[in-house]
Amino acid sequence: MRPDFGCVAGWRPRPGTDGRYAENVSENKKPVSADPADDNVGSESRLPATPDESIGELSPETPEDDEPAFAWMTPAAAHSAAAQASTVRPGAGPSSGARTAAAPVPRHGPSADGPSADGPSADGSAVDAPSVDGSAVFHEPLPTSMLQIRPPQEDVDRRAAQREEAAKVQPVLPRVLQVVLAVCYPVVLLVLAIRLITTPLFLWVEYHRPGFPADTFGFSTDDRMTYGSYVVDYLLNFAGPRFLADLVKPDGGKLFAVGEVSHMEDVKSVITMAFIAGAVLAVVVIVAIVYLTRRSTGGVRRGLFAGSIVTLVLVIGLGVLAFAGWETFFTDFHQIFFKNGTWTFYLDDSLIRLFPEQFWTDSGLLIGVVVLLVSTLTLAFTWPTKQRRNLSKRARNPRQGRRAAAGI
Repeated sequence: MRPDFGCVAGWRPRPGTDGRYAENVSENKKPVSADPADDNVGSESRLPATPDESIGELSPETPEDDEPAFAWMTPAAAHSAAAQASTVRPGAGPSSGARTAAAPVPRHGPSADGPSADGPSADGSAVDAPSVDGSAVFHEPLPTSMLQIRPPQEDVDRRAAQREEAAKVQPVLPRVLQVVLAVCYPVVLLVLAIRLITTPLFLWVEYHRPGFPADTFGFSTDDRMTYGSYVVDYLLNFAGPRFLADLVKPDGGKLFAVGEVSHMEDVKSVITMAFIAGAVLAVVVIVAIVYLTRRSTGGVRRGLFAGSIVTLVLVIGLGVLAFAGWETFFTDFHQIFFKNGTWTFYLDDSLIRLFPEQFWTDSGLLIGVVVLLVSTLTLAFTWPTKQRRNLSKRARNPRQGRRAAAGI
């Protein structure tokens, strides 16, 4: 009697044999071993020739030995089936007599074990996935695939160093404006102090203060106040020399001689130039302060601090020279701005009677005190304390400032 091999893969009923089994006489047929281990080794070593053998029934044209039992459960067969289901060529239908199994299509992108077969590689380039017949299928790389590429460490370090160097570089214009502010500050302050003494109020204070010398030639305090106010008004208005030349005394004589009018005309020119220069520099100072306030944290403080130091040095130096020899200082000052012989007068001339030497001493002292006091206050309010330096650093580095504010 012929043994029943119906349970062995590769056997099937042959049509027209009345239900009897016939042995397949293929050349690749191997005899069945009595040892079950040998059969398992043989079945595991054989791989399916096509995906149809692992996912469908045996085709009549397929040799029986090329389909081992349960070959569809192996990972290679599952991957082949997935590739066949995901890459179907246009115009090609399913094979006759075979059932197609649906398999999930893998997502694009790298997985935990590495890039997928049909997704972009690690460097962002497209990978051609092989189809069933061996042809390549092009897949376009993802729009964000280049974001996954990290440049070399040398480039990263070099760019970080360049950013740090660029952050340390300070703009040129704020530094220039700080210097301009430091230079203009003493001049503006000096002009403001001079403007303070060219007022009727200062005349009234001088003429009425105790100890001010009286006029030995007959001018009373009221006469001095009246005639002196004319002189101050002439220095500040736009009138010509006739403003002083037409003034007369109570006895009908001219109040000021021709030489006196000529000198006051020179004084008016110097005062006008000083006021115009002070006004222009004051505008420059205001513009510099506004710009530095918006663009350079601490720039105004540093500029005023330097300017106050320069002012103090100048005032102290000039004060030492004035106290060392007032007459020499007064003479040298007039020789700088006026011609020789145009600023000297007799004791009975009106200018000397209205503005004696004590008047100019008090004027110089008042100018020095005002400039010294204002520059000292400016120096105190702009002194670079530790807190102010830290505020400037945090303003230049906002990230560091936020960390310091958060207590990090």
